[in-house]
Amino acid sequence: MTQTQASAANSQLHKLLVQVAGEKAAAELFTMIKVEDVLLAEQACATVSRLTLAQAMNMLLFAKNLEAVPEGKRYVADKLAAGGQVVFDHGALRTVAAANTGALPQGELAFKRLLEPLGFAVADVYPLPRLKMTGRAYCHQDAPEQVAQFFVSELHVDQFSPAFQAAVNKVVSTSRDPLSAEDKALLATLSDKRELPFADAASLLPKLVGCFDVQHATPALADYHTLLQESAEMAWISTEGNAFNHATDHVADVFATADELRAKGQPIKDKVEVSASGRVRQTAFKAAQVEREFIDADGQRVSRIVPGSFYEFITRDRYTDEAGNNKLDLRFDSSNAQGIFKMTAAAC
Repeated sequence: MTQTQASAANSQLHKLLVQVAGEKAAAELFTMIKVEDVLLAEQACATVSRLTLAQAMNMLLFAKNLEAVPEGKRYVADKLAAGGQVVFDHGALRTVAAANTGALPQGELAFKRLLEPLGFAVADVYPLPRLKMTGRAYCHQDAPEQVAQFFVSELHVDQFSPAFQAAVNKVVSTSRDPLSAEDKALLATLSDKRELPFADAASLLPKLVGCFDVQHATPALADYHTLLQESAEMAWISTEGNAFNHATDHVADVFATADELRAKGQPIKDKVEVSASGRVRQTAFKAAQVEREFIDADGQRVSRIVPGSFYEFITRDRYTDEAGNNKLDLRFDSSNAQGIFKMTAAAC
């Protein structure tokens, strides 16, 4: 066992993942995802810091995305077989700012309430005007370069037609809140103390992961088609909810990665998106095609093939800021984001 493996095995992060996911799954997560030393420094004790809880949630969410994206799962398996690891850069999810979102808070508020107690804060806001959305990058305050970010986008329903707004409200007004009163109380404690007793952290962790899912009832097929006419993004939300739209691997050279995967016949995006600064470059697999249920005009359940989630690749350069500090460019780019969002635009 190497020193790094010993540190991982003795860490609070490992203990928490074993408690929630089991020994085998925890070992697989540590094998698959590169975990920096700062995230292993907290040794097993009576409490769990917000940093450790945030990293545990991120690792479980990454694995959840792989189960939804066969191409991503195959890519990661090949990377592991070659002796590599994934550097988890960020996860993206979509929310809806609608008049009636049922028991779920509107838009980004559904996730702000858990991301902030975990130590994340909005680092920047990105207008996505072509999509009638706004993106917000949540970066971890305790270890910004070591913990994967969240790109939380919010669809502005009031910018669409009355028919579209009516269809949105029919879909999301049935939303339930996946967090109980007890869960919210634990988040309040976490926000105040920046840590939780181990048993409470282990109880809360799966509930946090469960927030990244579909919270509304099965949509009507007619509503889905109404949504699709004006917003592929909202149509996607109607079937996939708040699941990870994509998880992202930080690679050394995204152009080389794209060329290699294209040569293997993998379903990679034709173009690499490059930020205005030139320091952030992104591409992705095309979205997985998934079977989802709808309610037809007769009230019967029917299935259709629609776009699901996907797996993304990103390269970030380092730069020197105005104070002379060398930093990894953790920013996003509105043009890049709108280009990447097209991966889920095609529907069958």
